[in-house]
Amino acid sequence: MFITLIATLGGLLFGYDTAVISGAEQSLQKYLIDSLGLSSFVHGFTVSSALIGCIIGGAVSGLFSNNLGRRNSLIVAALLFTVSALGSAYPELLFFTKDEPTIGLLVMFNIYRILGGIGVGLASAISPTYIGEIAPAAIRGKLVSWYQFAVIFGMLVVYFVNWGIASGQTREWINDVGWRFMFASETIPALLFFFLLFCVPETPRFLASRNRNDEAFNVLQKLNGTKEKAESILLEIKASLNAPNRSGKLFSYGRTVIIVGIMLSIFQQFVGINVALYYAPRIFESMGAGQSASMVQTVVMGLVNVVFTVIAIMTVEKWGRKPLLIIGSIGMAVGMFGVAGLASFHVIGISTLVFIIIYTASFMMSWGPICWVMLAEIFPNKIRGQAMAIAVAAQWAANFFISSTYPAMMDFSGALTYGFYGLMSVLSALFVLKWVPETKGKTLEELEGLWGEEEEEVASGGMSEARHS
Repeated sequence: MFITLIATLGGLLFGYDTAVISGAEQSLQKYLIDSLGLSSFVHGFTVSSALIGCIIGGAVSGLFSNNLGRRNSLIVAALLFTVSALGSAYPELLFFTKDEPTIGLLVMFNIYRILGGIGVGLASAISPTYIGEIAPAAIRGKLVSWYQFAVIFGMLVVYFVNWGIASGQTREWINDVGWRFMFASETIPALLFFFLLFCVPETPRFLASRNRNDEAFNVLQKLNGTKEKAESILLEIKASLNAPNRSGKLFSYGRTVIIVGIMLSIFQQFVGINVALYYAPRIFESMGAGQSASMVQTVVMGLVNVVFTVIAIMTVEKWGRKPLLIIGSIGMAVGMFGVAGLASFHVIGISTLVFIIIYTASFMMSWGPICWVMLAEIFPNKIRGQAMAIAVAAQWAANFFISSTYPAMMDFSGALTYGFYGLMSVLSALFVLKWVPETKGKTLEELEGLWGEEEEEVASGGMSEARHS
C-alpha cells in the first residue's frame, strides 16, 4: 500500500495538471490572448496545449521505461511536472518582462504546458505499469484501481486549491497574480512525488529483464512475504523473458493483444467521459442552471465520481474486470441515451442531472479504473513498455479528438451528440464481451500464455468463447 500510494501520486499529478488550467483560463485569456488581439482559436490551443504533450509523453513512455526503468522514468515525470508548474506560473523567467505580453511569451507559456503534458503522458503509462508489476496477483486489480482514484482526486484537489486562491480576492488581483499561484501550487505534490520515489524499489519484472536477479528476488520477497513464493514468481518471470519464439518485438505475441489494448483505450474516451468532466459547468448552464447552480451540480458529480471509483476498488477482485466493464457500459448507455432523449424533446431539469449522474457513476465504477487495470495486466513482460506506450498514446489522441469535436457536434445537434456517446457505450460492451479476457487472480506471466493460445485460435479460424469466460 505504501508503494502504491507513492506511485499513484503520478495519477494525482495527472489530474492536477490537466485541471489546474480551469481556474487560470480567463486570466490567461486577458493577459496573453486579448491583449495581443489574438483569436479564439489561439485561446483554445493555449488551454488545451498540454494535451499535445500528453500524446508525446504517452508515445515515448515505452522508450523511457524500457531504458531507464519504471521508477526512474517516474522521477523524470516528476521533474517535468515541477518545471512545468514553475514555468507556467512565471513564463517571463530569463527571457521576458512581466506585464509586457508578446507572442514569444505566449509560445514559452505553451512550451511549459506541453512539458507538463509530457509528464502526464509518462505518468499515465508508467504509474499503472509500475503498480501492476509490483502488486501480488490477488490484489493487483485493487491496487491499480487506486490510480484512477488518484486522478479524479487530483482534479478535486485543484478545484479546491483554485477556489481557495481566488476566494475573497478581486478579479484584478486574480488576473495579475492569482493565476500564477494556481500553476505554482502544483510544485508541492510534484516535489513530494520526486522525493518519495527514492523510497521505493524498481519493479522486479524490470530488474529481471536486466539480469539483476538478486535485486528482483529481494523485492519479490519483501512484497510476497516468503522466500518460496519469491523464488516461484522469479522463475515464472525469467521463463517469460526467455520464452522461445518470442523475440520481444511488438507483434511477437500476436496482434490481438495490441489491438485489444488500443481499443480499450479508445473506447474509454469515445464514450464521452472527458466531455462530461471538461464541459460539466457549461453543460449544466445550457440546461438552464445558473452559474452558481451549475458549479454546485459539478461538485455533486465530482463527489459521485469519487464514491463510485471506491466501489470499483472494493469489487474488482470479487466480481472481476470483465463483468464490471460490461455493467458499466450498459449504465453509460442508459445515461447517455436518456440525456439524448430529453435533449431531443428540449426537456431540461432534474431528470437530465439524474441521467448524467447515472452515466458518470457507471463510468467511474468500470471503465475509469478498470481500463487502467487491464492495460497494466494484459501486455507480456517483453513488450509491456512499448505496447503500453502505443495504447496510452492512442488514448490521449482519442481524448483530444472527442474533446475538440464536442462543441461542433453540439452546434449541430445535442441529441445526436449524446446519442453518439450512448452508441459508443453499447459498442464498448460488445467489444468486451467478444474480445476481452478475464484477468482476475492470474499472475502477469500466466496471462502471457493466454494470448499465445488465442493467436493460435485466431489462425485456425476463430476464438474460443470459453477462453474469454
